[in-house]
Amino acid sequence: MIDTDTLAQDIVRHHTGTFTPSTPQPVPASEGTSPVYRAALAACSALGFIAADARCLARAWQARAERTGAVDAATWPDEPQDFGLQALPQQNAFAACPRALGLYAVLPDAAWVGRMARAGVPTVQLRFKSEDAATIAHEVQAAVHAVQGTGALLFINDHWQAAVAAGAYGVHLGQEDLDAMRPEDLETLGRAGLRLGVSTHGYAEMLRADAVGPSYVAMGAVFPTTLKRMATAPQGLGRLAAYARLMQSYPLVAIGGIGAEHFAQVRATSVGSIAVVRALVNAPDPEAAAAQLQRALHAPH
Repeated sequence: MIDTDTLAQDIVRHHTGTFTPSTPQPVPASEGTSPVYRAALAACSALGFIAADARCLARAWQARAERTGAVDAATWPDEPQDFGLQALPQQNAFAACPRALGLYAVLPDAAWVGRMARAGVPTVQLRFKSEDAATIAHEVQAAVHAVQGTGALLFINDHWQAAVAAGAYGVHLGQEDLDAMRPEDLETLGRAGLRLGVSTHGYAEMLRADAVGPSYVAMGAVFPTTLKRMATAPQGLGRLAAYARLMQSYPLVAIGGIGAEHFAQVRATSVGSIAVVRALVNAPDPEAAAAQLQRALHAPH
């Protein structure tokens, strides 16, 4: 007979060090009656996971217990089958991109895209903010032209129709952007041969991304960032490593507050690519910064 409180305490005791620092969250209403589910739900909430993620983890803990016939408080769940991820090979997955996208520069306009592509950055993203469709189309087309002949892979943030029209390499969508896509929109994007990257901020969003079979999964924000107001707290390296174990069938990109001083720690999580924004755009010499970051990314462990 499993004692729910004891199991919850054991899970917390074994994993507090991994997920420190964390802020305990309220335990959400239980969706299951299994002692393993209820214990894991309470423990994951105590470890700082928001309700949606705590529920994902509780279901995975229960699924693993049922699959193996044992409850292991010391081992964090990271088997795709226990989370209900798609079986491999996936059906209707988006076109593949390189396993390691390398240094991934997120940039505000086409001029920056061209500049960093010419500096040797292997993957660039245009994150252009405008409400005017004609202006967006012009900037996306300019970014596509800017990377020609450089070898850089260009992803367009959000503006997927303009990306398709301009012949971009791929599109990057946040969770809200993904939710706004109709099934026929995703089919159009896939048929056009564009790669799809999806932002995630925890287990529930990783499962949401997996459902559409993206080309890569971005995980963040790893560290505090002032660039945008985040609905979730910084994930930290412990969570990033756990996410990477679960999602290892995908190319993975770490993003959010990452500077050169963090590269070795981020690389140790097995995430193959690192996205940067301020580390390039705010640098006194962006080309020199790009070279330094490339060296840091490929330095021997």
